[in-house]
Amino acid sequence: MIRKLYALAFVFLIQIFAFAQQQTVTYSISPATFNEDQSITITIDGSSVNEATWGVTNNALYLWAWSYDTATNTQMDCPTNGTWTASNAANKLTYNAGSDKYTITFVPNVFFNRTGINRMGFLVKAIDGTGDKKSQDNLVNIGAFQFTSQNPKKGSTTFVTPGGSYPIQYKTSVAANWVLKANGNIVDTKTATTSYNNFGFAINGDNNMELTATNPSDGSVLSSTFTLANTPVVVSAPIPSYIKQGINYDPSDNTKVGLALYAPFKSYVHVLGSFNNWSVSSNYLMKKDTANPDLYWIEITGLTPMQVYTFQYRTNDGVKVADPYSPLVLSPDDDPYISAATYPNKPVYPAGQEFDVSVIQTGKPAYNWQVSNFVKPAKENLVVYEALVRDFTTQRTWQSMIDKIPYLKGLNINAIELMPIMEFDGNNSWGYNPGFHYALDKAYGTPEKFKEFVDTCHQNGIAIILDIALNHATGRSPLERLWMDDPDGNGYGDVAANNPYFNQTAKHTYSVFYDFNHSKPETKYYVKRVLAQWINEYKIDGFRWDLTKGFTQACSSSDETCTNSYQQDRVDILKTYADYEWADDPTSYIIFEHLGQDNEEQQWANYRINEGKGVMMWNKMTDQFGQNTMGYASSSDLSRANYTNHGFTGERTMTYGESHDEERLMYKNISYGATNGSYNVKDLATALQRQKAYGAIFLTLPGPKMIWQFGELGYDFSINTCSNGSISNNCRLDEKPVAFALGYDQDPVRKAVYDTWAKILEIRLKNKVFETKTFAINSGDLMPKLYIYDDTLPPTSLKNVVILANLTLTAQNIVPNLPYAGNWYNLMDNSVRNFAATTTPVTLQPGDFIILGNQPSAALATVETNAADNAVKIQLAQNPVANGLANVKLTNAKNGTISVYDLSGKLVQSFMVTSDNGIQSLRLNNVKSGMYLLQLKTENGNAVTKMIVK
Repeated sequence: MIRKLYALAFVFLIQIFAFAQQQTVTYSISPATFNEDQSITITIDGSSVNEATWGVTNNALYLWAWSYDTATNTQMDCPTNGTWTASNAANKLTYNAGSDKYTITFVPNVFFNRTGINRMGFLVKAIDGTGDKKSQDNLVNIGAFQFTSQNPKKGSTTFVTPGGSYPIQYKTSVAANWVLKANGNIVDTKTATTSYNNFGFAINGDNNMELTATNPSDGSVLSSTFTLANTPVVVSAPIPSYIKQGINYDPSDNTKVGLALYAPFKSYVHVLGSFNNWSVSSNYLMKKDTANPDLYWIEITGLTPMQVYTFQYRTNDGVKVADPYSPLVLSPDDDPYISAATYPNKPVYPAGQEFDVSVIQTGKPAYNWQVSNFVKPAKENLVVYEALVRDFTTQRTWQSMIDKIPYLKGLNINAIELMPIMEFDGNNSWGYNPGFHYALDKAYGTPEKFKEFVDTCHQNGIAIILDIALNHATGRSPLERLWMDDPDGNGYGDVAANNPYFNQTAKHTYSVFYDFNHSKPETKYYVKRVLAQWINEYKIDGFRWDLTKGFTQACSSSDETCTNSYQQDRVDILKTYADYEWADDPTSYIIFEHLGQDNEEQQWANYRINEGKGVMMWNKMTDQFGQNTMGYASSSDLSRANYTNHGFTGERTMTYGESHDEERLMYKNISYGATNGSYNVKDLATALQRQKAYGAIFLTLPGPKMIWQFGELGYDFSINTCSNGSISNNCRLDEKPVAFALGYDQDPVRKAVYDTWAKILEIRLKNKVFETKTFAINSGDLMPKLYIYDDTLPPTSLKNVVILANLTLTAQNIVPNLPYAGNWYNLMDNSVRNFAATTTPVTLQPGDFIILGNQPSAALATVETNAADNAVKIQLAQNPVANGLANVKLTNAKNGTISVYDLSGKLVQSFMVTSDNGIQSLRLNNVKSGMYLLQLKTENGNAVTKMIVK
């Protein structure tokens, strides 16, 4: 099966497709044998296609095709395929109602727009193939001179008793001259016949066979290789102490590697690889461990240090798999599309093989970590930035992520949560379709460059959290393929009844791909090893566990009530997994995406809380914050942002207003925002201003918080934006425009949201009062009030904070209900305001906010810097400005300009820099009272922006 579907990821709670047995269609090709420049007709029997199941109307079926050049081991999709969700009309099949047949006619080298092809593959699908609306893959040889039948099959391995024989029977489309070789020696020949038969070849030992047929008329040659060997006798021996399941490097000998595979129900296992010419050999037959007879092991010796070797396991039933614990996997389907710029010196997939292969390389030097003892930010202070590498930079590489660390640090976040980066199917994905949880996917770059990214983040005080999908795996997983039902013999199939890792039918209602059975010790061992790999090899600081509702065995795939209810087995399993994670790193972050009942989430949030642990629970508040920013009071209550309302002992609610799974707030604002006269939330500048107020309430809430990428720039593309710019639910997983490529970070109005959030986060992270467990939220009327206090702090410090926001559509006189009257400070600029009474109202325009403190903020930044150039600085002597005169101190502002913009982005006034380093006075006579953006731009293009109030 060609994994065309695997390039599609999935969205949580939406099953894009399940891996049921693909529908087999009946087809014929006329003529039966053909060259690449001959016209052919493919006919599909309509009775073998269930159009209704696929949702097909008007007989709209399409051919999805690809071609091979086996000489160069290259595969290419047909250029007229279209996309998986929208097939091209050029590939639509013609339907004949009278015969109930579908047909398509083409010349292969024209259809595929290439020459030198000797094999093609095709399937039949609906115009939108998601939801498994497709047939099985069909492979067809190209060339008039062909084998018409083969026994044994090319590439097969057959075992017989010593001295026994196995029938060799082949046929060709034209008479040929035949030569049979065993281990390179000629053992039989036949001439001028379309049939070759040999029933008497005695099989002793390992025989690598080659049968060739030569067309005497033109000298063209067909070749088939296969192996005939004696039935293996497996030796039992104790496994060496340094070997455990997976790939193990002998610490004292860099010419040797130890391999171990857990393979119950298999009678023997061979290792095939580049070190033995990919041949079945008794010298590479794995032993059985005496203590655990289901564990096979072998030591491969004589390796050259630093040389790249590739290998697979082959079990007695002919299944070939990579090692499930391989840190690096090569794919014949994905690797050809990964550029050298993304992955320099990428190991080459071995020619002539199928399926994923593992990589071993002895003597490879370890990465030189610059930070080996990173101190993680406290859970209570976590400000997490969720990012999808694919859509965060146009280069979508680890190097481009490294280049953006100054931008992220400038925002004052202290953790990055990456959507899954474990080896997933395809190269264009959200990552929730993992085939190998142990391996880093190559789509974004090398393991060394990823380590550099982690290391650089740690140098900048930023923790790295990985989103991990351990609920399931795709059909590429060796743990699934080793025990599968494969009736069509294509190397893929559904879970077999004896599979020690997976359920045949999911035990929850949100199933995607193949569902792990987490009650099995084999699965628990696998999870434990996977966690240890990422923590120890890559110094990952924690995990966000995807779809934790799927970790039960107590429900069915159709009982949603059961899935969403308290399940004790799920509680126990996930506590065990938390213990595994903390055993490898006692300070590791654990975040569960459960979105379930409080009584169940309490079990994890409060687990080992007395040790400073406890699991952080994803706290979805996208609807509530969205109602606030759009200007609708209904369902705008923010009380669930308080962990005590969940029954948690500690601050373990990872609250968010946006995530990868939810519609973007700014898109909702400009699409559905409320209107009152001239005040229109749908207006871009107005919506962006409201994002600042959202940040003031959201980012100051005590406890861990999460920002979805580019929310700080008011990213306003729908989650369902298609590649062509339209919007459709089918495009949820499509690539999205990158904010940097759109210039959002250089747009003064958008950059003002970034600057405001950065200031708010700086205030939060540098003032101890925000670490408190005592706070209150008053909300539900679009005028949220947040009261944060810590009475244990001295009165001379910032111990009381009151945040007010106006998310109504009109100016409001908001009664602050301060804890006491007197002087209070606007923490955004440390200006003083006297409140004669605790109820003295504060007038806020719609979309405005104020953060009041009993003392000035210790974190007030008197300068703002461009994250990409720390040398350019601007400082306001007073803000709000007095008498229309703004005095600014400039640093490294050579030949610059200073521009004043209103919040709609309109240029109001501009000044030339008169002093590169010094004080300059800006007279704002023509500027009305209000809030503005002051931007300094230097001659080399560096720009810094500051908000001012007149």
